Amino acid sequence: MQKWHLILFCIAFSNFLYSHANINYGNNKVAGKYYSLRGIKMYTEEYGSGKPLLLIHGNGGSISSMASIIPFFSRQYKVIVTDSRAHGKSIDTNDSLSFEMMADDEAALLDEMHIKDAYVIGWSDGGIIALALAMRHPGKVIKLASTGANLWPDSTAIIPSLWKDEKLHYDSFHSKIFTTAKEKNDWKIFMLDWLQPNISLSALQKIQCPSLIISGDHDVITLEHTVKIYQNIPQAYLWILPNSGHATLNEHTDEFNKKANEFFINPYKNR
Repeated sequence: MQKWHLILFCIAFSNFLYSHANINYGNNKVAGKYYSLRGIKMYTEEYGSGKPLLLIHGNGGSISSMASIIPFFSRQYKVIVTDSRAHGKSIDTNDSLSFEMMADDEAALLDEMHIKDAYVIGWSDGGIIALALAMRHPGKVIKLASTGANLWPDSTAIIPSLWKDEKLHYDSFHSKIFTTAKEKNDWKIFMLDWLQPNISLSALQKIQCPSLIISGDHDVITLEHTVKIYQNIPQAYLWILPNSGHATLNEHTDEFNKKANEFFINPYKNR
């Protein structure tokens, strides 16, 4: 690269980094938009251009949960990041919630945006939604990266200490009558993870796309459970991050970005 081209590139890249450093992801009026679909109003933000990449956050989170990886991927993808049903700015007044509903929401969003298919990155509950999306709408997912997902909600999938904390919370509040909209919504979100998901290992055979299954080596999802997910998806890779907890994409952002992008752009090779 000639000197002046390098200088121009450095200036452009610096401007890119500066502009993204000042973006309030999840509360960006320029990039934000509501879509009315399936009985809810789903809030989304879009960044960059290229092949579509759908980012899906975890339980109790929002678009801002994915902020660490948006700048990198928006350099080469059309990043679509959403507040899931009953989360963030998305408006959901219904009394039920399931991972299947949330996966169908993402498929409906792609249809509404006239997008045939997309790459997908999901974290935690978002990783579950990514798997459910690939099972229920296989033509919508080019490749997926799922980090920190579980298939069922007991202590064989979730580390026992976290499961005990959740049980204590359930035991303390399951008889309470919630009165405010926020209380009802918070309980609905909690109950999603207390009772769900309920996905069989055999159901993972429906996933037709190459899948990168990710876990931290001290994740809140047991390593044995993550390995079972990997073993039952026909075209899957397994990546265990050393010295990482549940938030792989935030604890090891640069490595996560590089690995996920390499997985997306390189052909799948049989394991």
